Amino acid sequence: MTARFEHVDPIRRRIMSAVRGRDTKPEMLVRRLLHSMNYRYRLHRKDLPGHPDVVFGKRKKAIFVHGCFWHRHEGCKKATVPKTRADFWAEKFSRNVERDHEVESKLAEMGWQTLTVWECETKEVGVLQGKLRDFLEAEKLPAAERERLQA
Repeated sequence: MTARFEHVDPIRRRIMSAVRGRDTKPEMLVRRLLHSMNYRYRLHRKDLPGHPDVVFGKRKKAIFVHGCFWHRHEGCKKATVPKTRADFWAEKFSRNVERDHEVESKLAEMGWQTLTVWECETKEVGVLQGKLRDFLEAEKLPAAERERLQA
């Protein structure tokens, strides 16, 4: 083991190593919902910054499905902070949030629109379905309506 992990509880290490980066339950729910709404998409395009979870190439739209804990969903009860190794976690969370902002900025510069779906938002499927439809159909709406949705 490297020095970085010397003081990590073996049980904690096993739990954290099991955390998945893709095909998570929230991501799978979003994908199934989009498919049931007759949208077709690509997954994790490696040629785009951040490898968005769901990509609509012709529309130039990308969806990220973020875990509230890892990506620090502001005001969410799932965005807790572990009691041990507080400095490590603060730095890790800060890097995650900074990286998320950088990726969204790069995609915007490339002409892409992004949507972040938070883990906790997947609990209310009807609301989530409306949010996804609004995002994907926004270009078909009049300009004033698009601005209202983005605010």
